[in-house]
Amino acid sequence: MNYIFISPHFPVNYYNFVRALNEFGVNVFGIADENYDFLREELKWNLREYYRVNDLHNYDELLRAVAYFTFKYGKINRLESFNEYWLETDARLRTDFNITGVKLDEIELYKNKSQMKKIFNKAGVNVAKGKIINDYSSASEFIEEVGFPVVAKPDKGVGASATYKINDENELKSFFETKPNIDYLFEEFINGEIYSFDGLTDQNGKIVFYTSHKYQRGIMETVNDDLHIFYYSLIDIPDDLIEQGKKIVKAFNVRERFFHFEFFRQFNSNKLYALEVNMRPPGGFTMDMFNYACDEDFYREYASVVVNNQLTGPYERKYYVCYIGRKHNKNYVHSHEEILSNFSDIIVMQAPVSDVLSRALGNYCYIVRSKDFSRIEEAIEFIHKMW
Repeated sequence: MNYIFISPHFPVNYYNFVRALNEFGVNVFGIADENYDFLREELKWNLREYYRVNDLHNYDELLRAVAYFTFKYGKINRLESFNEYWLETDARLRTDFNITGVKLDEIELYKNKSQMKKIFNKAGVNVAKGKIINDYSSASEFIEEVGFPVVAKPDKGVGASATYKINDENELKSFFETKPNIDYLFEEFINGEIYSFDGLTDQNGKIVFYTSHKYQRGIMETVNDDLHIFYYSLIDIPDDLIEQGKKIVKAFNVRERFFHFEFFRQFNSNKLYALEVNMRPPGGFTMDMFNYACDEDFYREYASVVVNNQLTGPYERKYYVCYIGRKHNKNYVHSHEEILSNFSDIIVMQAPVSDVLSRALGNYCYIVRSKDFSRIEEAIEFIHKMW
């Protein structure tokens, strides 16, 4: 099997996909704009060959790279990046080279938030009221219906980039004074907690792994207000979250892919509202959190699905695993050394965070795990305590 990995060096932990696929006998070829000498050794060892382009945004260069591998090694069976930023490029290359996976005619369902809402409605899951709005008068009419606050987000965008909570008329006017010339989706504001439904499907669309995470706050607030963040995995997942997550997997026909769905659980009603879908692993080090929660290697399980269409064996959610991010511009009470001293028994990973991700996930992170959730809470409070 021939597999092309776009940008295999980023995020830093994704070299593990290459490692796992290689262990299953897959020929993995890398395409990126990084100098080969700067790639980590584990990535070099597990790539069959690497093709450096000057610019990953230059589609002609990517075409030549894929054509080169096709000419040299034969039919390309899979092509992935697992990166939200490159999903459309991935789909375009799959379309042009007839590679198994999501093609261009499907990608709009995953990239456009207004299209997601249509699929949510067809799937029979709750969704916040929303509308594409590009002028002040239309916005005012929508707000008359749902009231302030509202959330304005690019209909086609990555994460919480250029997403705003608009609380009153003054903020609405300011938004339209600076609004870029792109489609914006306005949504009613759902006051609640954020949960994810994450997992992996096989080649037939069957969910072979799933889990869930609860978030301290939304990425929009974290980025716009320059806050720090924590989120943690659940051992026991609410039945309604599983039910709605499974409906969305079926509605979007998710096959041989990781998925990351986001929901609000409204405070006053306890109802779940589908927020958006992401057809890739959740960001940052969440793949590693999967592994720590279950004592498994889900990079390897993905490779098993690609090659054998099944996991290597059953899994169990054994631990609460929590990501705790800190930002350099915050004045924290406790030092790094104090954190390591007080929580050495539950810290399973600590690492700097790429600058590209730091506004959302912090500059440095600690990942802790325990079967005792109160111990997780102690770590969160200690690590995030500020003067």
